[in-house]
Amino acid sequence: MKRILILSTALTGLAFSASAQELTVMSWGGAYGEAQTEAHVKPFTTATGTPAKMVDSDNPATPIKAMVEAGNVTIDVASLEYADAIRLCDEGMLEPIDINALPAGADGTPAAEDFLAGAVTECAVSTDIWSNVYAYDDTKFTGDKPTTAADFFDLEKFPGKRGLKKGAKAVLELALMADGVPAAEVYDVLATPEGVDRAFAKLDTIKSEVVWWEAGSQAPQLLADGEVVMTTAYNGRIFNAAIAENKPFVIVWDGQIYENEMYAIPKGAPNKDAAMEFIKLSTSTEGLRAQATYISYGPARKSALAEELIYKDGKTVMAPHLPTAPENMTNALETSAEFWVDRNAELNERFNAWLAQ
Repeated sequence: MKRILILSTALTGLAFSASAQELTVMSWGGAYGEAQTEAHVKPFTTATGTPAKMVDSDNPATPIKAMVEAGNVTIDVASLEYADAIRLCDEGMLEPIDINALPAGADGTPAAEDFLAGAVTECAVSTDIWSNVYAYDDTKFTGDKPTTAADFFDLEKFPGKRGLKKGAKAVLELALMADGVPAAEVYDVLATPEGVDRAFAKLDTIKSEVVWWEAGSQAPQLLADGEVVMTTAYNGRIFNAAIAENKPFVIVWDGQIYENEMYAIPKGAPNKDAAMEFIKLSTSTEGLRAQATYISYGPARKSALAEELIYKDGKTVMAPHLPTAPENMTNALETSAEFWVDRNAELNERFNAWLAQ
């Protein structure tokens, strides 16, 4: 409550006349949805008097696209992956956002200078920088421990089932890095037919041992249930399981694939003005700092990184757990939104055909 009061006090300039209608935010559920609820949704209501609620989706881009196409939009703000935010914007399905309308940083730096490069697009604003990583159950390996992307694919040295997200994105990149492609060259390689073949050939080496997951909550659950010994996952989900639930899970940062998560307003949102106020509050210095105390995703503003962030337990320093920590970026790959906007349909069609073989 103290955090909420501090946040609302700092953002009184964003308050506006309360709307009778409830603001609806769609996100990914689980630890991430909880973090956004505590750091953004509840403080928004405190600051403005407008009621707001969070609803969950396995991937908000899918229902948002369907709603806009049907002309029946019930969501005001959606949390979208970077490539989806660009694609939906290009398709005219999101409202434009002017970076100059966003609040300055807590130190007075204009938003256009305060946000990290690429964190604000024509139709979306970054809420955080998150990462696809893989993690293992420490109790399953008594000798050597996995430390590299290649270890994920080494069934001889590290036997056991693997969990993988059911889709091409972040799976093909990991396969190439595990096969020795430097992070800086991954998209150049994946842009060629030979590179795509190489990625699938690497996946062939573990295909018989893969348990596929679709919702972010499933990855840590597969580890907890002992169905897999290691799995790809969203880093915040593993952090939450390890720190908040005391699970013996360890993240391997080598080969991490990171990107911005974005808040956007669907075209035809029933509470467009309130939605913009929500985004202003949530992506302010205070809003981004607040979220980073609930989940281990990096703030997308320079001013939000200016002070030490402590987890909600009051003792865990967040910096070492963030994807953007220098020690975690040694062999890290930034997702290419441009690549996936252009190649998503084609590569997922190839992936689904491969999966069915």
